[in-house]
Amino acid sequence: MLNSIFRGIFDTEMTSVISVSDFLICIACSLLIGLILATAYMVRTRYTKSFVATLAMLPAVVCVIIMMVNGNVGTGVAVAGAFSLVRFRSVPGTAKEIGVLFLAMGAGLISGMGYLAFAFLFSIILGSVLVLYNCIDFGILDHNGKYKTLHITIPEDLDYTGIFEDLFSQYTTACELTNVKTTNMGSLFKLTYNITLRNPKTEKELIDNLRCRNGNLEISISNQETTPAGL
Repeated sequence: MLNSIFRGIFDTEMTSVISVSDFLICIACSLLIGLILATAYMVRTRYTKSFVATLAMLPAVVCVIIMMVNGNVGTGVAVAGAFSLVRFRSVPGTAKEIGVLFLAMGAGLISGMGYLAFAFLFSIILGSVLVLYNCIDFGILDHNGKYKTLHITIPEDLDYTGIFEDLFSQYTTACELTNVKTTNMGSLFKLTYNITLRNPKTEKELIDNLRCRNGNLEISISNQETTPAGL
């Protein structure tokens, strides 16, 4: 009786209906898997509440979709198209966020196909690897402190072409002028360089020498920003 209530109005006698108990078991397991993955992602990672909440629910959502498709090719194509629309209408995230979303979708897909033990095993193994990589700072190079973005303000009458060439050759291994902007009603120029220091300990010495060239105007130096979407 209960199964007949949840039977689709377009189902036929040849259509296999998922029992309510199996449906609830798959949903519960998928939510638990989502909780495991969200907890693993939060270890030593900057995150937002909305992202981890979505991550915790995503396996259950994918699980339900896979159960509802249930071998229907046409429905599967429609679901793939819907996922594509959501992807292109969303704001691009970091490579890590995109990767963990695919991880959650994969776990939900396995759960939706009925392989609950494999889904748990998959989530525990990949979640453990994610935590391990976060704890050991996998992929972070020791020489990241060498890569800097340098902002130099100079007066408008100072020709910046080659004016700092000797200093950059002495203190850096690579230097690229990425931006030139006028400021203060055109009386000043603001130059932006991406540089690679030979020795991070000589950063202050470089700034002191640059101040002698730019008339002691503003100079700022910061770590280079990498592209947010690393895929």
